[in-house]
Amino acid sequence: MCELFGFTSAKPTDIRDYLRTFYTHSIEHPHGWGLMYEDGQRHVVKEAGCASNSMFLDDLIESIPPQTATLAHIRFATVGSINIKNCHPFTGKDNSGREWTMIHNGTIFNGRHNHRYSAVQAGNTDSERFFLFLMDTVNEHLGHSMKTERERFEVISRFISENAPRNKLNLMIWDGDLLYVHKNLINTLCFKRLGDGLLFATRPLDDGAWVPFPVAQVIAYKHGQEVYRGDRHKGEFIPSLEYVNAMNAMHI
Repeated sequence: MCELFGFTSAKPTDIRDYLRTFYTHSIEHPHGWGLMYEDGQRHVVKEAGCASNSMFLDDLIESIPPQTATLAHIRFATVGSINIKNCHPFTGKDNSGREWTMIHNGTIFNGRHNHRYSAVQAGNTDSERFFLFLMDTVNEHLGHSMKTERERFEVISRFISENAPRNKLNLMIWDGDLLYVHKNLINTLCFKRLGDGLLFATRPLDDGAWVPFPVAQVIAYKHGQEVYRGDRHKGEFIPSLEYVNAMNAMHI
C-alpha cells in the first residue's frame, strides 16, 4: 500500500512541516517517493528509494515556496520493480497542451484493457498504465465534450467511476485548475482544513480535525473549495480474504 498527499488552496501556504511528517512514513513505504510542486511552473521530482534516506529531499522541502497545489507520494511496491520510472507522480500533456499529474494508491486487478499500454509505458506498473489510459480518454473527449470545466469534471468522474469496480483506486489528479480526489476503500484517505486550503492524506499528519473522505465518489476542488461532486458509484473496493492475507504477508 502506498500513501498519498494532496493540497489545494486559494492562497500560497507553507506546507513544509506536513510534507516532512508525510515522508517520515517512508520507513514503511521504502520503494520510492515523489513530489509535485509549483513555483510558476510545475515541477515533478522522484527517487527510487526510501525518502528518509534521500540525500536531497530535506533540502528540496526546505526550498519549496508556499504552495497552492501540491501532490506527494511514497511507494510500497506491489506491482512493478523498484525503479524511478515506477515512482509517482505520473505526468503528461494532453493534445491541447494541458498538463495532468496523478498519484495512485491501490492495484488495478480488473485492468485487462490497460495492458495495451505495456509496450509504450516507461516503467512497468499498473498505475502508469492507468494514467496512460486516462490521457487517451481525455484526448478522445477534447473539443466536443470537454469544452467547459464542468464537462472536464464529468469526463474524469465518469472515467474513474467506470474503472473503480474490482479495483483499489485511491487517487488524486491535478489538471492545473482542478484537484480530483477519489477513494473506494474505507479508512484510507482523510482531509482537514488548513487556512484557506484543504490538505488530503492517507492517514492524519497531526492531531488536528481530520475527516474521513467520502467513499466511491469523485470530488473536484479549486482554490481550496469543493466545486464539483459526482454521484456515488457502486465500485467500492471490498478486500477479499486473499487480499488481506497478501497485504499482511507484506506487512502493509
